[in-house]
Amino acid sequence: MKSKMAAGLLGIFLGAYGIHNFYLGYTKKAVIQLVLSLCTCGLAGIWGFVEGIMILCGSINTDANGNPLQ
Repeated sequence: MKSKMAAGLLGIFLGAYGIHNFYLGYTKKAVIQLVLSLCTCGLAGIWGFVEGIMILCGSINTDANGNPLQ
């Protein structure tokens, strides 16, 4: 089981690098976030920050395997 709190905080603080998506098993999405962030000098990091908030608010509530976040 993956932790909702851990995924949300990873999204907020390290979301620019897609770390929260690696944690949740969304590898392809995480690599895209990482590449976009490197190409835009971190500007695409807003995407990860927003996803972190969405995880904590419950909008994103499953991992890549469909298991609910705890």
